[in-house]
Amino acid sequence: MALYLITGAAGFIGSRVSMLLLNQQHDVIGLDDLNEFYDTRLKQHRLHVLEEYRSFHFLRLNITNSDALTEAVRRLDTPAAVLHLAARPGVRQSVSEPCACFETNVTGTIHLLEFCRSRSVKKFLLASSSSVYGAQRQLPYTEDCESSLPLSPYAASKKAAEALCHSYHYLYGFDVSILRYFTVYGPAGRPDMSVFRFIQRIYEGAPISIYGDGSQRRDFTYVDDVACATVMAINKVGYSILNIGSDNPASVLNVLNLIEEIAGRKSLVRYCPPSSADVPATWANISKASHILGWKPQTCCKQGLGAACEWYRANREWARQVSTSDDQF
Repeated sequence: MALYLITGAAGFIGSRVSMLLLNQQHDVIGLDDLNEFYDTRLKQHRLHVLEEYRSFHFLRLNITNSDALTEAVRRLDTPAAVLHLAARPGVRQSVSEPCACFETNVTGTIHLLEFCRSRSVKKFLLASSSSVYGAQRQLPYTEDCESSLPLSPYAASKKAAEALCHSYHYLYGFDVSILRYFTVYGPAGRPDMSVFRFIQRIYEGAPISIYGDGSQRRDFTYVDDVACATVMAINKVGYSILNIGSDNPASVLNVLNLIEEIAGRKSLVRYCPPSSADVPATWANISKASHILGWKPQTCCKQGLGAACEWYRANREWARQVSTSDDQF
């Protein structure tokens, strides 16, 4: 069994990756600052589940604070790998708060890479994003598609973090996995993302804002499939950038209609002007991840949305009060 350090452990993806490793009998040190980017009740909910495991150890700290990070991890055993899943997400919010976005996503990444260098941790995994592909017209996206023309500060910050990882691979021989996640959804998901917001507002009878006409397509990918790929990517790969998606994009309106069908309720939709930071479609070519990791997604959209709706119904007493924004779609 091994020890892993996971940043963003109370986050949507980080908590599921932590749980998967814990269920495999590994030890996990989880880092998170529990910031208020979105309603902290969700982070506390996920953290409460993880704290049921005796082999989970939580440290509350901000990775942008180098001194605090150094002091916090000074007394810890050296992990087998660092899984850097913490980020300041949100395409539209990064437009209004670019400095905060870069501080977390770029400066925070440097601090963690330096930690790995100082402690001779040779495996580093970075959570990146399909946003780096920008206005790429070739569909589906392959990892060698153009990614140097980001459309938002968020996408630019993720591309910068990727470049930093390559430099540390080159200079110090780090084994690096960079995973470009595509529109992750599922139980206890982020409230600024479309699926949580659609589910909550359908069940509570609140209006839903859709930017554009709803025909934009996203490669919606179920969170447990993403967690599985992430754990598989801990294996030695040299330096690899991998798309992690469903390879089965759906339109925003189609996802909304599926949730209506599952919930047995109709939505109240209002259409807003499209955002210049959004792209018309994302679609992951996942053949490289399949070849290198032996990974393929297992959950279809209707199954995943059903699980997300079931979670919401089970936690509706407090989940209905979670504040949502219209950041994504």
